This record gives sequence, C-alpha cells and structure tokens, in this order.
Amino acid sequence: MEHMSQKAIEVLQRAQVVVGYKTYIELIGELLEGKEIVFTGMRDEIKRVNRALDEAMAGQKVALVSGGDSGIYGMAGLVLEIAFRRNISIAWLKESKKGDFDVLLEIIAGIPAFTAAATLLGAPLMHDFASISLSDLLTPWETIRGRIEKAAQGDFVIILYNPKSKKRDWQLSSAKELILKYRKPETPVGIVFSAMRESQKVNISILSNMDSYEVDMQTIIIIGNSATFQHGDFMITPRGYLEKCK
Repeated sequence: MEHMSQKAIEVLQRAQVVVGYKTYIELIGELLEGKEIVFTGMRDEIKRVNRALDEAMAGQKVALVSGGDSGIYGMAGLVLEIAFRRNISIAWLKESKKGDFDVLLEIIAGIPAFTAAATLLGAPLMHDFASISLSDLLTPWETIRGRIEKAAQGDFVIILYNPKSKKRDWQLSSAKELILKYRKPETPVGIVFSAMRESQKVNISILSNMDSYEVDMQTIIIIGNSATFQHGDFMITPRGYLEKCK
C-alpha cells in the first residue's frame, strides 16, 4: 500500500465498481469496502476490460486495476484498443463533458515493476536500457529473440519481464546464451522477485549464472551493460559523470 500514489488511492476511494485480476484485487482489499468488485484470473484481460467499459457506459465510476504502471505491459493499452474496436467514444476525464462521449478516461501513473526492482538493486538503470518481456503468449519468440540480440549488441542494460511461467521454462536460458555472445560472463545481473511485496527476494548474480535461480512471472531480471559493476549489495551502472570530470 505504501508504494501506491495518493492519486491512485483517491481514485479507488471514489470508484463505485473496481475491476481487476484476482491477485491485485486482494492486495488492495482494505480500500474496497462497500464497492462492487469484479475479478477474474489470468488470461481474462479482454473480459475485464469489456466489463469495465460496459459499467462505465452505464454511468458507474469504474476503476480498472493493473499491477505496476498500467501503461507498461498493463491494461491501459488494451482499454484504448478495445474502445477503438467497439467504436466507443472516449476522452480525457478533466477535459471533456460526459454527455459528449461514451466514456471519460483517466490513466493513473503507477510504479513500474522494473523501477521498483531497480531501487532494490541500487542504481542499475543510470544509463540507456531496453525492457523486453520473455512471454511468447502474445509475441512470437523469433521477434523477442531479435530484440534481445539487438539490445545486447547495442550494450543496453537489459530488463527482462516474465522470465518463466509454469508452462514456459526455456526462454531464460536461451536469452542468456544470446546475451553472452556480446557480454562478459561476469556481467552483474539483478534478480528481484515480487518487488515491494511481502514475499520480496533480491539477489545479485552474474550473467553466466542467472538462469540457476528460481524465477516466475513476478520476477524482474536486470542485466548490466559493459560498464555495470557490483559494490557490496549494490549494482551500479555509471552515467559517466566521473569520467567527464577527469
């Protein structure tokens, strides 16, 4: 709760209907007393968005809950896509009148999982980085593979989302082998499970060993670039200030 913005809390307090993934609804249960709650399991994102839009068009104040930041691998894009497909007219909440549009929308910024993970590791994202999801449920593996290789070749710090699921357990090792073509085996790697939640775990390892840890869909992996180093419990990617001052 302490990592939610005041704005997000205020929106949830005003909402009449709250829609979300079951796990996320449970995390904010203390804010939802007296509200209509709609939740579903994994892979029911389209159903949740359609229900939220239907409730909003019926005049309800609806909060659609997403983990992290809704615009980063979250629900904001799906809301806009489905509104387009269904020909639902939408506009920004603060700039329009309800009678002119089917739905007035407000997207609330959250703390992305990768920034939450980065703060627990130290300062691994002080220079350019690329964020890549290893889930091939919606994106073909060949596309993901090409993005990993280009990011590694370009010496970006690489953030990996969704490294492993119950049915998908080989992509992380494949990603490691791709990155090792361009990066030293001892490159620091941060592995953060369930950042900012009670079950949180934080490890700093090296690239050659990063696939030996237990990871899942709640794990964020941050792979350093050629300049990243470890100091004690901290992973640091220099921005270049000290070199500039020499």
